Amino acid sequence: LHDVFRRFGAHSSIVPNIIDLARFTARAPAAFGTAPHVVVTRNLEKLYDIGSALRCFARVRERYPDARLTIAGSGPEREALERLAVELGLSESVKFAGLLKPEQMPALYAGADVMLNPSLADNMPNSVLEALASGVPVVSTNVGGVPFLVEDRRTALLVPAADPEQMAQATLRVLRDPALASTLRTQGLDLVAQFTWAQVKPLW
Repeated sequence: LHDVFRRFGAHSSIVPNIIDLARFTARAPAAFGTAPHVVVTRNLEKLYDIGSALRCFARVRERYPDARLTIAGSGPEREALERLAVELGLSESVKFAGLLKPEQMPALYAGADVMLNPSLADNMPNSVLEALASGVPVVSTNVGGVPFLVEDRRTALLVPAADPEQMAQATLRVLRDPALASTLRTQGLDLVAQFTWAQVKPLW
Protein backbone atom coordinates (compact mmCIF):
# COMPACT_ATOMS: atom_id res chain seq x y z
CA LEU A 1 0.00 0.00 0.00
CA HIS A 2 2.90 2.34 0.76
CA ASP A 3 4.23 1.76 -2.78
CA VAL A 4 0.78 2.30 -4.30
CA PHE A 5 0.36 5.63 -2.52
CA ARG A 6 3.85 6.68 -3.60
CA ARG A 7 3.05 5.97 -7.25
CA PHE A 8 0.17 8.43 -6.97
CA GLY A 9 2.37 11.03 -5.32
CA ALA A 10 0.80 10.64 -1.88
CA HIS A 11 2.97 10.55 1.24
CA SER A 12 2.41 7.72 3.70
CA SER A 13 4.09 6.30 6.78
CA ILE A 14 4.00 2.68 7.93
CA VAL A 15 2.99 2.07 11.53
CA PRO A 16 3.14 -1.71 12.02
CA ASN A 17 0.97 -3.94 14.17
CA ILE A 18 2.16 -4.67 17.69
CA ILE A 19 3.02 -8.04 19.24
CA ASP A 20 3.08 -8.62 23.00
CA LEU A 21 6.19 -10.70 23.66
CA ALA A 22 5.19 -11.08 27.29
CA ARG A 23 2.14 -13.05 26.16
CA PHE A 24 3.57 -14.91 23.18
CA THR A 25 6.85 -16.59 24.09
CA ALA A 26 8.86 -19.28 22.34
CA ARG A 27 9.11 -22.68 23.93
CA ALA A 28 12.32 -24.69 23.74
CA PRO A 29 12.58 -26.32 20.29
CA ALA A 30 11.90 -30.04 20.15
CA ALA A 31 11.89 -32.72 17.47
CA PHE A 32 8.63 -32.87 15.55
CA GLY A 33 8.22 -36.63 15.97
CA THR A 34 5.66 -38.69 14.08
CA ALA A 35 2.56 -36.75 15.13
CA PRO A 36 3.16 -33.09 14.22
CA HIS A 37 0.53 -30.54 15.22
CA VAL A 38 -0.41 -28.06 12.49
CA VAL A 39 -2.53 -25.00 13.28
CA VAL A 40 -4.56 -22.46 11.31
CA THR A 41 -5.65 -19.34 13.17
CA ARG A 42 -7.85 -17.49 10.68
CA ASN A 43 -11.59 -16.98 10.52
CA LEU A 44 -13.64 -19.40 8.46
CA GLU A 45 -14.32 -17.10 5.53
CA LYS A 46 -13.70 -17.55 1.81
CA LEU A 47 -11.01 -14.87 1.91
CA TYR A 48 -8.83 -17.07 4.10
CA ASP A 49 -9.23 -20.22 1.96
CA ILE A 50 -9.22 -22.73 4.82
CA GLY A 51 -10.19 -25.37 2.28
CA SER A 52 -6.69 -25.20 0.81
CA ALA A 53 -5.26 -25.74 4.29
CA LEU A 54 -7.41 -28.87 4.68
CA ARG A 55 -6.28 -30.21 1.30
CA CYS A 56 -2.69 -29.41 2.22
CA PHE A 57 -3.07 -31.26 5.50
CA ALA A 58 -4.50 -34.30 3.71
CA ARG A 59 -1.23 -34.52 1.77
CA VAL A 60 0.81 -34.07 4.95
CA ARG A 61 -1.06 -36.97 6.56
CA GLU A 62 0.02 -39.25 3.72
CA ARG A 63 3.54 -38.93 5.19
CA TYR A 64 2.53 -38.39 8.82
CA PRO A 65 -0.61 -40.48 9.47
CA ASP A 66 -0.78 -39.34 13.11
CA ALA A 67 -0.55 -35.63 12.32
CA ARG A 68 -3.20 -33.31 13.80
CA LEU A 69 -4.70 -30.07 12.55
CA THR A 70 -6.40 -27.48 14.76
CA ILE A 71 -8.39 -24.70 13.10
CA ALA A 72 -9.05 -21.83 15.49
CA GLY A 73 -11.64 -19.43 14.14
CA SER A 74 -15.31 -18.98 13.39
CA GLY A 75 -17.27 -17.88 10.36
CA PRO A 76 -19.85 -18.71 7.70
CA GLU A 77 -17.74 -21.41 6.01
CA ARG A 78 -17.64 -23.75 9.00
CA GLU A 79 -20.25 -26.26 7.82
CA ALA A 80 -18.78 -26.46 4.34
CA LEU A 81 -15.29 -26.94 5.78
CA GLU A 82 -16.49 -29.65 8.17
CA ARG A 83 -18.02 -31.48 5.19
CA LEU A 84 -14.77 -31.12 3.27
CA ALA A 85 -12.83 -32.57 6.20
CA VAL A 86 -15.11 -35.62 6.13
CA GLU A 87 -14.76 -35.97 2.35
CA LEU A 88 -10.97 -35.89 2.70
CA GLY A 89 -11.04 -38.52 5.45
CA LEU A 90 -9.78 -36.06 8.06
CA SER A 91 -12.65 -36.02 10.53
CA GLU A 92 -10.63 -37.85 13.21
CA SER A 93 -7.51 -35.69 12.84
CA VAL A 94 -8.97 -32.19 12.40
CA LYS A 95 -10.32 -30.14 15.30
CA PHE A 96 -12.50 -27.11 14.66
CA ALA A 97 -11.77 -25.23 17.88
CA GLY A 98 -14.02 -22.27 17.16
CA LEU A 99 -13.14 -18.72 18.06
CA LEU A 100 -10.64 -18.77 20.91
CA LYS A 101 -10.28 -15.99 23.44
CA PRO A 102 -7.06 -13.94 23.21
CA GLU A 103 -5.77 -15.48 26.42
CA GLN A 104 -6.18 -18.97 24.92
CA MET A 105 -4.03 -18.32 21.87
CA PRO A 106 -0.57 -18.63 23.48
CA ALA A 107 -1.34 -22.18 24.64
CA LEU A 108 -2.44 -23.17 21.13
CA TYR A 109 0.80 -21.90 19.61
CA ALA A 110 2.83 -23.48 22.41
CA GLY A 111 1.60 -26.90 21.28
CA ALA A 112 1.99 -26.25 17.55
CA ASP A 113 4.74 -27.40 15.20
CA VAL A 114 3.75 -25.47 12.05
CA MET A 115 1.31 -22.63 11.40
CA LEU A 116 -0.45 -22.34 8.02
CA ASN A 117 -1.70 -19.02 6.64
CA PRO A 118 -3.65 -19.91 3.45
CA SER A 119 -5.30 -16.52 2.86
CA LEU A 120 -6.03 -15.21 -0.63
CA ALA A 121 -5.41 -11.59 0.40
CA ASP A 122 -3.74 -10.11 3.44
CA ASN A 123 -2.16 -7.05 4.97
CA MET A 124 -0.05 -7.57 8.10
CA PRO A 125 -1.66 -10.57 9.79
CA ASN A 126 -1.35 -10.64 13.56
CA SER A 127 -1.66 -14.42 13.40
CA VAL A 128 1.69 -14.62 11.61
CA LEU A 129 3.32 -12.34 14.18
CA GLU A 130 1.88 -14.45 17.02
CA ALA A 131 3.21 -17.67 15.50
CA LEU A 132 6.67 -16.20 14.94
CA ALA A 133 6.78 -14.83 18.49
CA SER A 134 5.86 -18.31 19.73
CA GLY A 135 8.73 -19.89 17.81
CA VAL A 136 6.37 -21.69 15.41
CA PRO A 137 7.52 -21.96 11.78
CA VAL A 138 5.09 -20.33 9.35
CA VAL A 139 4.02 -21.48 5.88
CA SER A 140 2.03 -18.71 4.22
CA THR A 141 0.64 -17.71 0.88
CA ASN A 142 2.68 -15.09 -0.91
CA VAL A 143 -0.06 -12.46 -1.11
CA GLY A 144 -0.62 -8.79 -0.32
CA GLY A 145 1.59 -7.48 2.45
CA VAL A 146 2.87 -10.88 3.58
CA PRO A 147 6.09 -10.86 1.48
CA PHE A 148 6.80 -7.36 2.86
CA LEU A 149 6.52 -8.77 6.38
CA VAL A 150 8.38 -12.09 6.08
CA GLU A 151 11.12 -13.28 3.75
CA ASP A 152 10.85 -16.63 1.99
CA ARG A 153 13.16 -19.32 3.44
CA ARG A 154 14.41 -16.92 6.09
CA THR A 155 11.51 -16.01 8.35
CA ALA A 156 8.78 -18.12 6.69
CA LEU A 157 8.11 -20.30 3.68
CA LEU A 158 5.96 -18.59 1.05
CA VAL A 159 3.83 -20.41 -1.52
CA PRO A 160 1.32 -19.37 -4.20
CA ALA A 161 -2.28 -18.83 -3.12
CA ALA A 162 -4.86 -21.60 -3.65
CA ASP A 163 -2.14 -24.22 -4.19
CA PRO A 164 -2.51 -26.98 -1.55
CA GLU A 165 0.19 -29.09 -3.18
CA GLN A 166 2.90 -26.47 -2.83
CA MET A 167 1.72 -25.61 0.68
CA ALA A 168 1.99 -29.29 1.60
CA GLN A 169 5.47 -29.55 0.10
CA ALA A 170 6.58 -26.52 2.11
CA THR A 171 5.05 -27.92 5.30
CA LEU A 172 6.80 -31.24 4.79
CA ARG A 173 10.09 -29.41 4.20
CA VAL A 174 9.78 -27.80 7.62
CA LEU A 175 8.90 -31.10 9.29
CA ARG A 176 11.76 -32.99 7.63
CA ASP A 177 14.53 -30.40 7.87
CA PRO A 178 15.50 -29.48 11.46
CA ALA A 179 18.05 -26.94 10.24
CA LEU A 180 15.43 -25.12 8.18
CA ALA A 181 12.95 -25.17 11.05
CA SER A 182 15.62 -23.78 13.38
CA THR A 183 16.44 -20.97 10.95
CA LEU A 184 12.78 -20.01 10.60
CA ARG A 185 12.37 -19.98 14.39
CA THR A 186 15.49 -17.94 15.09
CA GLN A 187 15.00 -15.42 12.31
CA GLY A 188 11.29 -15.16 13.09
CA LEU A 189 12.00 -14.28 16.70
CA ASP A 190 14.49 -11.63 15.59
CA LEU A 191 11.89 -10.20 13.22
CA VAL A 192 9.06 -9.82 15.73
CA ALA A 193 11.34 -8.01 18.20
CA GLN A 194 10.86 -4.87 16.09
CA PHE A 195 7.07 -4.99 16.57
CA THR A 196 6.92 -4.56 20.34
CA TRP A 197 5.15 -1.53 21.80
CA ALA A 198 8.50 -0.01 22.77
CA GLN A 199 9.57 -0.09 19.12
CA VAL A 200 6.25 1.00 17.58
CA LYS A 201 5.26 3.70 20.08
CA PRO A 202 7.64 6.35 18.66
CA LEU A 203 6.10 5.86 15.20
CA TRP A 204 2.71 6.86 16.59
